[in-house]
Amino acid sequence: MTLGIYISVPFCRTKCSYCNFASDVFSRAVFERYAERVCADLAGAGSLAKVVGGRFEREMDSIYLGGGTPTVLEPVQLERMFAAARTTFSVREAAEVTVECAPGTLKPEMLETLLRCGVNRVSLGVQSFVDGEAAAVGRLHKRATVLDEIASLRAAGITNINIDLIAGLPHQTTESWQESLRETIATGAPHVSLYMLEIDEESRLGRELIAGGTRYHAHFVPDEDRTADFYLTACETLGAAGVAQYEISNFAREGFESRHNLKYWTRQPYLGFGVDAHSMLLSIDKQAEAVRFATADSLEKYVAGAPVETTIVTREMALEERLFLGLRLNRGVDLREVALEFGEAAVRSVRATAAEMVAEGLLEEAGVIIRLTSRGRLLSNEVFQRFLRSNNGAVNVSV
Repeated sequence: MTLGIYISVPFCRTKCSYCNFASDVFSRAVFERYAERVCADLAGAGSLAKVVGGRFEREMDSIYLGGGTPTVLEPVQLERMFAAARTTFSVREAAEVTVECAPGTLKPEMLETLLRCGVNRVSLGVQSFVDGEAAAVGRLHKRATVLDEIASLRAAGITNINIDLIAGLPHQTTESWQESLRETIATGAPHVSLYMLEIDEESRLGRELIAGGTRYHAHFVPDEDRTADFYLTACETLGAAGVAQYEISNFAREGFESRHNLKYWTRQPYLGFGVDAHSMLLSIDKQAEAVRFATADSLEKYVAGAPVETTIVTREMALEERLFLGLRLNRGVDLREVALEFGEAAVRSVRATAAEMVAEGLLEEAGVIIRLTSRGRLLSNEVFQRFLRSNNGAVNVSV
C-alpha cells in the first residue's frame, strides 16, 4: 500500500487571530536548523518505523507541505526537503504534490521553485474574498492578490488549486459570505476547503470570544446559528456550481478530490515530518492493527530531538476509527465492508447505535450504507462521540 508524506512547516508571516495550529512567526535564523532536522528525519524514516513497530513502505503517491506557510522558507530550503523525500522514498510518476501557500508569497522565484520540486497542486489560504474580513483576522493579502496569483499558477501550468474559506469570521454577513462564494466559484478553482470558525482557547480570537471581550474584533463574530447557516448556504451554492461536497469540510469538481487527505479518512498509511506532525503505519505486530505516532508540538522540542509519542491501535480502536473517519465522507460507511473486516457482531452494535441517530435526524441509512445528514454534519462531533462510547470495549470483533 503506497504512503502519503506530510511535511509540517510551522512558520508564518503573521499569526492569524483565529489560528489554533502549532505555527507562529519566527526569526528566519531558525529556518535552516528546522530544514536540516526535517531532512534528517526523512532520511531516518525507515529506522523510526522499525522502532515504533510500523510497516515501512518506500513507495508513495502523495506529498503534502502544510503549516504554517511553507512558501516563507527560502527556495533552497524547500528544494532540500523535497530532495530528501525523493531520496528516501520512491515517488510515483503521477503522485499528487501539494503545497499550502498564503496569498502574497508566490513570487516568481518561489513559483519556479515549486515547479522544479514537482508541485502540481497548490492550496491557497484565502479565508475571505472580502478585504475587510481578511484584514480583521490578520491576513495580509487582498482579493486582487489572490486573483493575480491564481492567474500566475495557471500560466505556470498548475491548475489543481484549492481555496480555503472560513465561515463565521468577524464582520461576516450573509451578503459578504455570498460575495466570497461567488468569487470562489468565479475563479474556477476545482477544490474548496470550508471550515467553520472554531472557538477554543488555542487561538487569541477564541480566548477573547470565551471571555466575552472585544479584542481581535471578537464582538463582531457571527453567532453559531448564523455560522451554521453560512455553512449550509455554501454546501448548496458550491454544489449547484458543480463543486460537490465529498467530506464535511471539502468540496471538489469531479476528479479533483484531495488524494492525500483521502488517505486520512480511509485509514491508509502516511508519515508526518516536522512540528506536530502525525503518522499512521500498519503494525508489524499481529496483535495490533496499526501504530499512530506524533512529533513534539513545539518548535524548540522538535528541533532538540524530542521522541515521538506512540499509540498502538487495537482492533476495537480500528473499528472506531473506521466509523468516525468514514462518516466524514459523504459516501458514508459501507457496513458490508465493516462486517468483512470486523465481524457481524460489530455491525449489529453499529446498527443499534446508528438507529438511534437515524431517528434523531443525524444519520441516514440506505441499505448497507450509513451516512451523515446535513444536520449530522453540523453536529458531527456528537455523532462520532456516541460511536466511540458504544464501541469502547463493548463490541466483539472477529479475530
